[in-house]
Amino acid sequence: MYYLCMETIPHSDALSRFGYALSDSTRTQILLSLRDSPNYPSHLADEIGVSRQILSNHLACLRGCGLVVAVPEGRRNRYELADRRIGKALDDLLGLVLAVDPACCPTADTDGCC
Repeated sequence: MYYLCMETIPHSDALSRFGYALSDSTRTQILLSLRDSPNYPSHLADEIGVSRQILSNHLACLRGCGLVVAVPEGRRNRYELADRRIGKALDDLLGLVLAVDPACCPTADTDGCC
């Protein structure tokens, strides 16, 4: 894997960054796509159905959170998860069954309190 600058952070900060990344549906879709295989921004934008500019902004956020890395390939960058364990963590989260109170936890199309 290719790292320009790497800094380790405490566990609580790492979990907060992971939670922040998952709090947006576009970032979640990016992470879920990259858990299957590395990909290029243009392909990710088409797959997810967002503009390349929006995707670029979300990739910058995910890089800043330390969850994805850009691997230079000639004049292009290929994106992949920064650590394969992120993909395993996503698989574990997808396997959870949660009993939720819809009045408390908002979805993408509603507001609520949490």
